[in-house]
Amino acid sequence: MKYFVISFIIAVVGLIGAYFIGGFAAVYLTAILAVLEISLSFDNAVVNAKILQNMDEVWQKRFLTWGIVVAVFGMRFIFPILIVAVAANLGIIQTIKIALFEPHTYHEILLKTEELIYAFGGAFLWMVFSDFMFGEKEVRWIKPLERTAEKFGKVNNISLIVAMIIGIIVTYDAKSYEVAIAYFLGLLSYSILHGLNSALSSEGIKNGLMGLIYLEVLDASFSFDGVIGAFAITPNIILIMIGLGIGAMFVRSLTVWMVEEGVLNEYKYLEHGAHYAIGILAVIMLLKIFVQIPEVVTGTLGLILLVLAFLHSRWENSHAK
Repeated sequence: MKYFVISFIIAVVGLIGAYFIGGFAAVYLTAILAVLEISLSFDNAVVNAKILQNMDEVWQKRFLTWGIVVAVFGMRFIFPILIVAVAANLGIIQTIKIALFEPHTYHEILLKTEELIYAFGGAFLWMVFSDFMFGEKEVRWIKPLERTAEKFGKVNNISLIVAMIIGIIVTYDAKSYEVAIAYFLGLLSYSILHGLNSALSSEGIKNGLMGLIYLEVLDASFSFDGVIGAFAITPNIILIMIGLGIGAMFVRSLTVWMVEEGVLNEYKYLEHGAHYAIGILAVIMLLKIFVQIPEVVTGTLGLILLVLAFLHSRWENSHAK
């Protein structure tokens, strides 16, 4: 419980702030937004914890301090502002005024760019999932599937090959060069970050500034869905920032708890469940370029996979004693 004290305090302060903005109705909407963020980002907490376990303590602390500022304030407020400013060819100040005083206009402009956001985020998250699936593992959860994937993983650059094939199919159907650029920028961003980490650390994404940047981009990819989906609940950008910020704080607390208590070591299939959830999120983000899929579906599927991974891990632990 000690890991969640600050998150509960921030939640109370945020809900009080929401009350002064719009009464109990605003409190209710803010609470829903927080739950939405937690359900969509729970798998993010598991993956973050896995990476943070192997980072130097100083960089762990930097991610859990600076990183949360970027996650809450940057990705849940500044980033959508920048997207709208570029898409609508507006100045930053003008865009902020629209966000604060003309939320419906802001939402409409943001919706015009959602295909590009989904293409970029879907490509990046697919690479995260793909590299996990094709890589060799000491622990396997769904053994037939993972053993087969590992055999294909012996082919050089198989993750990138599969991702490029998917990109050609998606962008051809979308018939938009902008979607194509966004998708392949997602692949390029992942490849650059992953390549730099491999060059700077023989053990991969574990230490230093590059690890921090990788985690921030990963968090950004997870937050895309929540930021856009939040407008289906309320157009009020302040309530969105408060609600998603509360959710992000609880995700941070979950990450700290997993790292310091060694939860991933005890529940060995959680990492697998998280990556399968990432894979589903990536597929859903790419499908959203063409069809509407409620955010509740995304969050529910991811949560089900994590619960199954947790229960299976616990069952095996009890039978091993």
